[in-house]
Amino acid sequence: MSAVEARLAELGLTLPAVVPPLAAYQPAVQSGPYVYTAGQLPMVEGKLPVTGKVGAEVTAEEAKDLARTCALNALAAVKSVAGDLDRVARVVKVVGYVASASDFTGQPGVLNGASELLGEVLGDKGVHARSAVGVAVLPLDAPVEVEIQVELA
Repeated sequence: MSAVEARLAELGLTLPAVVPPLAAYQPAVQSGPYVYTAGQLPMVEGKLPVTGKVGAEVTAEEAKDLARTCALNALAAVKSVAGDLDRVARVVKVVGYVASASDFTGQPGVLNGASELLGEVLGDKGVHARSAVGVAVLPLDAPVEVEIQVELA
């Protein structure tokens, strides 16, 4: 077990299986020392636990938890191409999309779920740049989608 996976276990988390693509793309690709993930939905055992817009059908707190799940799924995608999460030198960038009710403006707080998870798991290597974007709708009516870029050692 890698040190990163041991840390996940300390946090009571396990790395899930990679979420299969919903269309014509790969969950993650490596280019040079970087791994780029596709947008990761908060899938748990092959399905979304909740659907809808944040600020309407989904609360900001629920969405923050879903963003954590997205980040965990992103780490699984990174491992699928890197082979070992201990190779992660740092998370460079996180981009998160929040399916938002028209008056919802708390996208950064929602994406803190993903950012905080990466920090808890990877420590200083998890500190990153980030964009939090509100959108009208996401695939499968998911409330949140997260993609990450990591640099490998």
